[in-house]
Amino acid sequence: MNTASAPPEATQPPSELASGNQPAGKGRVLAWAAWDWGSAAFNAVMTTFVFTVYLTSNAFGGEDQASAVLGGALAIAGLAIALLAPVTGQRSDNGGRRKLWLGVNTVAVAVLTGLCFFVFPRPEFLLLGVALIALGNVFFEFAGVNYNAMLAQVSTPTNIGKVSGFGWGMGYLGGIVALLVVLQLFVQPSFDWFGSSTEDSLNIRLVAVFSALWFFIFALPVLFAVPELPRPARARPLGFLASYGLLLRRIKAIYATSPHTIYFLLASAVFRDGLAAVFTFGGIIAAGTFGFELSQVIFFAIFGNVVAAVGAIAGGYLDDRVGPKAVIMGSLVGLLLAGTMILVLGNGDYVFFGTAWAGSTTFWVFGLFLCLFVGPAQSSSRAYLARLAPTGETGELFGLYATTGRAVSFLAPALFTLCITLATPLVAPGEAQRWGILGIMVVLLAGLLVLLPVKPPNKTSIALVPAS
Repeated sequence: MNTASAPPEATQPPSELASGNQPAGKGRVLAWAAWDWGSAAFNAVMTTFVFTVYLTSNAFGGEDQASAVLGGALAIAGLAIALLAPVTGQRSDNGGRRKLWLGVNTVAVAVLTGLCFFVFPRPEFLLLGVALIALGNVFFEFAGVNYNAMLAQVSTPTNIGKVSGFGWGMGYLGGIVALLVVLQLFVQPSFDWFGSSTEDSLNIRLVAVFSALWFFIFALPVLFAVPELPRPARARPLGFLASYGLLLRRIKAIYATSPHTIYFLLASAVFRDGLAAVFTFGGIIAAGTFGFELSQVIFFAIFGNVVAAVGAIAGGYLDDRVGPKAVIMGSLVGLLLAGTMILVLGNGDYVFFGTAWAGSTTFWVFGLFLCLFVGPAQSSSRAYLARLAPTGETGELFGLYATTGRAVSFLAPALFTLCITLATPLVAPGEAQRWGILGIMVVLLAGLLVLLPVKPPNKTSIALVPAS
């Protein structure tokens, strides 16, 4: 008999965060945050500052064309995540296999990253490169569903903002170290070795192998230190398609009893897509619009990660004091101001109050401000939702978090691509890419406006949810 078709009885569990056991020790928090540290190899090195910059270089057919192809591939990846993420989270919750699936998906990301070694610097390899990056993003999001759900296992209601911010900060600091290693061994090697060869871009392709190993090694501590999720006593096996029926019933129940949880999921879907685009296309814009060499992109990334780590950690402390909504809104305003300045000033040279201001200065100053505000918005979004997750439903709720985000994840890449496409016949060659920033800013502004009426979590009840 298919139990999914039976009308479930709604119950009102406490939040997983509030019903947890004793606060986790520092060792467990460090082990959990190590995954964020390791994930920087995929986020900072592969997706933002090194490998996507390589993919959008002239070797693959030109910056504008390759940027558009990459944006399209990421949009397709977002659709796949939107369709699958909540069910993967639900099934890991029901089966008590949160840690298992974190490990499986992490290994998948590491393997796909390592395969980027075979992306040679020729136009015919562009599709392979963007496909590997796009698939890596899919499995990275699946891993992130389970990793984010573990936040409730390693924090308490009084320190969740600080723990979440610490995790994001560790990610940015891990990005600094990873980028320094990449710079010293591969991009501007300190000594001669076979990995420093630029023939067929061997040095950049070896960055993919390094990134795969980095992520895998630093993902191991959480798999040993944080216990597996207990299997719910009443959990019953569900077929894959039946899981969608249960998911729909739970969404209806959440909307009926805690509507602002749904409102926040929708609002965060929009602004998180803009946040992701800032990092995804940041290095590409630095190279294509502002003329940064790869080594300059990496230097900027190092400083940017320092600033982002400070912002994430400081935002975590503010989160526990003023609440996550205030932190998110302040961060979005800061992002809009900084992005507007980059768009307006571009790569032009100016004189302000008798002082010369170069285009590179524009990107350094306002690009670092972008880095400062992205971390707190991401960290507080995670902490906001963890405060509202019913016991035993955290993975599914973070699956919805990924789904709602990815349901509109085509927005920023699509608008980035559209703005480039519309600008191409109107501006000089190589100038169109800058107008992609406009698409990202539209998404961030829309997210801010949708977030305005959403209640903070301390004024929102935990949802009634139907049992499986």
